[in-house]
Amino acid sequence: MTTPIKIMLVDDHDLVRNGIKSLLEDEDDLTVTGEASSGVEAIEKIKADAPDVLIADIKMPNMTGIELVRKLAEEDLPTRFLMLSMHDSEEYVLQSIDAGAHGYLLKDANRDEFLKAIKTVYENDLYFSGDVSRYLVKRYRQTTNTSLLPNPNIPAALPSEVSLTKREMQVLQLAASGMTNQAIADELGKSKRTVEAHRFNLMKKLEVKNLMELIHRGKELGLL
Repeated sequence: MTTPIKIMLVDDHDLVRNGIKSLLEDEDDLTVTGEASSGVEAIEKIKADAPDVLIADIKMPNMTGIELVRKLAEEDLPTRFLMLSMHDSEEYVLQSIDAGAHGYLLKDANRDEFLKAIKTVYENDLYFSGDVSRYLVKRYRQTTNTSLLPNPNIPAALPSEVSLTKREMQVLQLAASGMTNQAIADELGKSKRTVEAHRFNLMKKLEVKNLMELIHRGKELGLL
């Protein structure tokens, strides 16, 4: 049996920590091995226990989750950092990334997305909720003078076996413009779930893992 992913929870609300533990307790490949109610309390526990994934709230007294991650990132620990917040804020997202976070998840995420975020971050990848990934697109465009850099590992033409529907093309173009899934749904007169399904299909067809890679691929293939 595969060793479960060790998780530490840091949140100043007992109810939130208990809720997360309850959500994870039925998962055989995940285990909560530690918890703390503040960043200060968490530092020594994390250094001692070396959890695989730290899930930290952003707004906590004495030391914020961002400050905690920044301090831990300097320690060169094997732990991966996932920020959990109710705040869909560009400032918080970008500060988290700059501090060394590997993911940013909103507290209204459903169970499936929460589990996906944990496992994605654990596997040395990055995970950002669809509704906050637009800030990454915005920063990327600013740092590249609004042009996307070419990726030599991506083919210059759309493979013949790949076919995008008209709706998938619309979703790709709107997502690349920085719109959230909900904004795209409103624009197209569809449900948010339908837009999420189109985006999932796009990433699967173009063999990418996240929004940034999707935009790279779309640009290289002349779709954007």
